[in-house]
Amino acid sequence: MYLDKGYHLTYCTNIHPGESWDEVYQNLKTYLPPLKEKLSPDKPFGIGLRLSHLASKELLGNDVLSEFKQWLQDQDLYVFTINGFPYGEFHHHEVKDQVHKPDWTTEARLSYTVRLAKILAELLPREMEGGISTSPLSYKPWLLEEDDSKVKAIYTSCTDNLISLVEALLEIKQKTGKTIHVDIEPEPDGLLENSKEVIKFYNEWLLPVGLKKLQDTRGLTKDQAQEAIFRHLQLCYDVCHFALAFEKQAEALSKLKHAGIRIGKIQLSAALKTKLPEDIETRSEIAETMSTLAESTYLHQVVERSDDGELTQYPDLTFALQHIRKPNAIEWRTHFHVPLFTEEYSGLQSTQEDVAEVLRILQKEPVTQHLEVETYTWEVLPEEIKKDLATSIQRELEWVLKNIKTDQDAENGSSERGRPHQVTHR
Repeated sequence: MYLDKGYHLTYCTNIHPGESWDEVYQNLKTYLPPLKEKLSPDKPFGIGLRLSHLASKELLGNDVLSEFKQWLQDQDLYVFTINGFPYGEFHHHEVKDQVHKPDWTTEARLSYTVRLAKILAELLPREMEGGISTSPLSYKPWLLEEDDSKVKAIYTSCTDNLISLVEALLEIKQKTGKTIHVDIEPEPDGLLENSKEVIKFYNEWLLPVGLKKLQDTRGLTKDQAQEAIFRHLQLCYDVCHFALAFEKQAEALSKLKHAGIRIGKIQLSAALKTKLPEDIETRSEIAETMSTLAESTYLHQVVERSDDGELTQYPDLTFALQHIRKPNAIEWRTHFHVPLFTEEYSGLQSTQEDVAEVLRILQKEPVTQHLEVETYTWEVLPEEIKKDLATSIQRELEWVLKNIKTDQDAENGSSERGRPHQVTHR
């Protein structure tokens, strides 16, 4: 939905199972119109679309895309962002580190992302930028056994493919007039997982390699090449992921801005937070609670903070639970995208305040126009406050609206909302 100051708010449809286009389309028809009617009856409502490799290919065949465009127009819905991180199956089987495959060293990842960009250019309303979130290059543990030359080759391949992507996005811009940016999403154990690594990758790889290639192949000036890289390769700033890195949100956003790196999308999500008591024996109760969350589908990395500020990272909750009795460990943050509306989870907490802080920052500075709720760990909620999925999605979006509205009212001294945004379809 369109909010004041040019923001577009939605939720990521990766929470709905379905890898084929028919499954995706059915989910959209089931959940989106009722949600729009409740939250945005008089204004267009945006969709955070997730398309697998399979669904993206099917959508481009046999006039399926034309049919979908007409449905969007009929329902007063629009697509402004796509989740292009999970390439293949994302539900009902073990995903774990396979979510990073194929990574950015491969032609498959490049081709898939270009295909998503072509789809988004067709769906995107005029005079609106579109974004596609993507993986943080690769999975860092895969590189641990590699020598320096192999690691360098991996960075080289990732960089070459991303600059080829920029060239493809420039061509889409030239043909359609639509600006599409691909938003790299740092996350725990990704090859890029925090602001420091992102900035280093831009400064040591993307810019040196990309400037030369775009000048040579496209005939761009140095300034034009740099603008192309910064415009078309942005960041998907997942609040949960930066909280897991124990980064202060305002500082991280400031560092990225100073480096010239733009935020294409902010994913509003919270991590699970666990305060570890000094009494080692009482931690067994916490371990018992958390062991029920150690499921086999997704990776749930744990970042541990000790009393001296040192951070220790575990690749999955199962491994971390073996170390819960470490005497100097005082806090765990675990990679679950838990619901935003509450900070308490049966004795555990969340990084909800980080999300609230980012929303406060947005009231003062337009970091990005694209906001997407990405909550999918509903099972951590106590039974007494669980709701059906449609109500849960609505409750998350209402929490965001309430926090944005509260801060805006405090700033403006008024509850008056801005004029409805007119979404013009192609």
